[in-house]
Amino acid sequence: MKLIMFDMDGTLIDTEALIVEHMTTTFETAGLPPPSPAQSRRVIGLSLPVAIARLLGTDVTPQAEQMAEDYRKHYRASLVQAEGREGLFPGAREALDLLKDWPEALLGIATGKGLNGVHRLTQLHGIADHFVTLQTPDHNPSKPHPGMMLRAMAETGADKADTVIIGDTTYDIEMGKAAGTKAIGVTWGHHDNDELLAAGADILVDSYADLPAAIKHVLD
Repeated sequence: MKLIMFDMDGTLIDTEALIVEHMTTTFETAGLPPPSPAQSRRVIGLSLPVAIARLLGTDVTPQAEQMAEDYRKHYRASLVQAEGREGLFPGAREALDLLKDWPEALLGIATGKGLNGVHRLTQLHGIADHFVTLQTPDHNPSKPHPGMMLRAMAETGADKADTVIIGDTTYDIEMGKAAGTKAIGVTWGHHDNDELLAAGADILVDSYADLPAAIKHVLD
């Protein structure tokens, strides 16, 4: 079996504007200068306490943990007005439907988003039944630690030679490489192409239309 793992924010789901907005609000509520949009985009993909700690220039501290909880509250409170602001990237649904029909394929998610958010978004977009394994910081270390990939392989019985992570950040690529799997970088997300290649991406894709062929290329 081929295990095909997807990052969410910046890869499947376009949540950049919401994340930047709520990171700004979180810092302002704490009485701190907010990070720039570019700085907030750089930490998308990390688990929330790690992302905030990085923006603070510290290790994960009680302050970072509290700010992470405040961020979650801001995000949850905004969901009533968030309709249309958490869309799938163009072509994502079609690619997922195609891959789900591959008899040898198992699909999974490895994300810095919490498990409740993963369930909400996969149900919102009608793709919950596409995925057989969901890996989040609720039960794994933050990317780029390989724990999410290792746990997904253990749950599904997939071999590392038959596993790939698809993501938009160096954290995704480094996680896959640390786990001994293949890694595909997507060029519509938060980190530059050169960074993805330097992190070890086996191949880059510019659209979801190119993804099935790229998966076959790296796993065959």
